[in-house]
Amino acid sequence: MFKELDPHKAQEMVEEGSVNVIDIRDPGSYSAGHIPSAVSLNDTNVKEFIEFTDKEKPLIVYCYHGISSRGAAEYLSQNGFKEVYSMTGGFEAWPD
Repeated sequence: MFKELDPHKAQEMVEEGSVNVIDIRDPGSYSAGHIPSAVSLNDTNVKEFIEFTDKEKPLIVYCYHGISSRGAAEYLSQNGFKEVYSMTGGFEAWPD
């Protein structure tokens, strides 16, 4: 089960370095700009990510507007990640 996470709280967690951050937008959008330390996750690398990533470390998932990330967050929580967040508002809501 995942939780919703406010973008300002997400930013605090990213700055602390206490989370893994996943960007599920298309590669072009990721290349144009993404949250610091975010990893682009897609169909080609999701199995490897699940297999080799620390499932005990909190995980923040974001998309464009915070809708698609909910499904991805649920999927990752079902695949063993203990603390998964979907960032509300997506990348559009990320504080500058």
